[in-house]
Amino acid sequence: MSLEPKGIYDIEVRTITGEATTLAAYRGQVLLIVNTASACGLTPHFAGLQHLYSEYKNQGFSVLGFPCNQFAQQEPGTEAEIKAFCEMNYQVTFPLFAKIDVNGEQAHPLYRYLREHTPDPYDTGDIEWNFVKFLVDREGAIVKRYGARTEPAEIEPDLRTLLSGSPASL
Repeated sequence: MSLEPKGIYDIEVRTITGEATTLAAYRGQVLLIVNTASACGLTPHFAGLQHLYSEYKNQGFSVLGFPCNQFAQQEPGTEAEIKAFCEMNYQVTFPLFAKIDVNGEQAHPLYRYLREHTPDPYDTGDIEWNFVKFLVDREGAIVKRYGARTEPAEIEPDLRTLLSGSPASL
């Protein structure tokens, strides 16, 4: 078992194509980390997430998508199938990663970290469903957690605040 990560950038992840990496490549960016699913009633959130990514990526912003099959088996496909689905149906160009668990004993270290470091009053325990979103500032601090039903467009004011360099207290 690996040691507890020092920060979000130290956490090991696998890309959707299987390469081992960390989140270090995203240091200095504002991040929106999302657990995704391709066969969920909330799957259309991919369109809003892609819109945010397209609109703000040149300002130091990235969406990071982590497919998860823990909720009603709504992400049953392989990584290749997930990638193809997202690209074909939602023209997703933001980074996608390998399928993970977000809750329970097998929860990925990233999601354990996100849950353990989300500030009050946004720390709401286990991930309740697909498309829970975590907004992370340029220093790697989790600023806010948004529920599954929060539309990506509703996050845009907070995102603009962080991108403008305003204090992280939203």
